[in-house]
Amino acid sequence: MSAARDERILELRFPAQADRMAMVRASVRSAARFCGFDERDTNDIVLAVGEACQNVILHSYGEQDSGDIVLGILRGVQGITLRIVDFAAPLDPATLAPRDLDDLKPGGLGMHIIHQVMDSADFLPGPGGVGNLLQMTKKVGVTT
Repeated sequence: MSAARDERILELRFPAQADRMAMVRASVRSAARFCGFDERDTNDIVLAVGEACQNVILHSYGEQDSGDIVLGILRGVQGITLRIVDFAAPLDPATLAPRDLDDLKPGGLGMHIIHQVMDSADFLPGPGGVGNLLQMTKKVGVTT
């Protein structure tokens, strides 16, 4: 999607706390439907955002008592772009790769799920060199 054509349709800033996720998921669901996604793709987008935000809560902020997440949602010609920004210490994207699915243990599947249901998911430098930014895209009408 071309950044010049993207229209910002929603930006949320919320505390990185699990009890806020129901509101976030409802907002993402509404935005995905607004962008023309069917129920299946909408569910995939909601799942990906939920996984990404949980990763921020558990891994970026971890034991910290506070921190914010900013979720930006853009509508483009071909679909939707979601940007999740935190303000924690920058993470090494190489350490966030999906784990081997043959390694049976709880947790650690978030990045695998995100890569399965979205068309792209990329870690970019945080705004102003602070924090972490995950950018995910999904095209309307394209099955992943």
